[in-house]
Amino acid sequence: MKLLKPFSLNRRSFIKGAGVVSALPWLECMANTLTQSSVGVRHSPPKRMAYVYVPNGVSMPGLDSEYADWHWFPKGEGKNFQFTKVLESLNPHKQDLTVIGGLSHPKSRKLLGHIAGDTFLTAGDLRGDYKNSISVDQFAAQIKKDATRYPSLTLSADGGVGFKSRASTLSYDARGEALPSEHNHRAIFERYFSAVGNGPSPERRASLLRQQKMVDLLLDDAKKLQKKLGTEDKQRLEAHLASLYRLEEQIERNEAWLEIPLKPFNADHLDLAVDAKIDPESYIRTMYDLIVLAYQLDLTEVVSYMVSREDGMGVGDAYPKLALGFKKGHHGISHDKTDGHWTEWGQYDRWLAGHFSYFLEQMKNTQDEFGSLLDNTQILYGSACSSTHNARNYPLILAGGKNMGLKHGQFVNFDDKTPLSNLFVQQLRAAGVATEHFADSNEHTNGFAKIFS
Repeated sequence: MKLLKPFSLNRRSFIKGAGVVSALPWLECMANTLTQSSVGVRHSPPKRMAYVYVPNGVSMPGLDSEYADWHWFPKGEGKNFQFTKVLESLNPHKQDLTVIGGLSHPKSRKLLGHIAGDTFLTAGDLRGDYKNSISVDQFAAQIKKDATRYPSLTLSADGGVGFKSRASTLSYDARGEALPSEHNHRAIFERYFSAVGNGPSPERRASLLRQQKMVDLLLDDAKKLQKKLGTEDKQRLEAHLASLYRLEEQIERNEAWLEIPLKPFNADHLDLAVDAKIDPESYIRTMYDLIVLAYQLDLTEVVSYMVSREDGMGVGDAYPKLALGFKKGHHGISHDKTDGHWTEWGQYDRWLAGHFSYFLEQMKNTQDEFGSLLDNTQILYGSACSSTHNARNYPLILAGGKNMGLKHGQFVNFDDKTPLSNLFVQQLRAAGVATEHFADSNEHTNGFAKIFS
């Protein structure tokens, strides 16, 4: 019997191919129906969505303790609520937001450690094998992508995807594969705000053609390679192919938008050289400024931003030391068992809330042709745990979206029968994404009428 020679892959050639891919912009896919005549014209206000994540839960001392003023959730309920010291910076925006308590992902409630953070926007079932599902931002982007240059922006403090239970992205595609986030301000600006629309059209069209040819070659090689691989390698290659298809589709999208210039804008206020390891406050605020500018220029309708990642990983864990002079990082504070740690934790949560307040202020005071950006944008801010490793009663703030039917100025509590996915469904509908279901959503809708018209 003739023995078959084991197939081997020249690693150098594969890396060389991947290098071509990494030189191209990573962006989500576009619809096949996108044409030059269908882009660049808005006939109605956009219905935008933003998701902002903070890790490690929040300060939750006993309400009858001496540290009660550092409890993240407000005092009182309904319209008669008062922020504690933690969220007091949000007082100017009280009528533009709703604090939400009680919601969580049922399949994540007993997950150990920090893995619940990987499910914040997916509600994925990670109790056994690690297999996530599509995130709500990407679910929306699939439907809303035709109206803008980019289906979504995926941002974080660290960039990339991270790894199990320490993800550095909030976004997952339809296969449940993590989508890389971006973190370098200058790279983000040059990719989305600078390169688009610059230079003569013939030169840009020729550049797009070169990119398309490179992707075609890579796809052709990858498809040939796929026939020679075993099952596990085929699965890995499928994820690589998915990224190539996204690149191919974005090139087509860029060509469709080729003759549509960006609106005039001023970027003098952006500090693109700020280092998160030196000045976290300026870093976070510049990221928020980039999101505001992206919405103002109508680059996308969907954004996710992971302020920092779980479990002491990444640059964000040092923010309390750098910004507030604390001895411990964020993760260390969240695991501290001494009574006094509630004050430090609450102060750090207040610091984070202050930057979120800044974001809301910029969104509220920035206008486009349809009015205030905030009124046409739903913003969900929160964490996948309440207190340390307790993946219930997520601390959530839903802001903006008044022109999308949202009603604010309240603190609304839900019970355990209502999964967070039910809120996602309500958000999707308000954003013009017609759906009856997302992830593990169910029929319990009591309480949402207080928020959504």
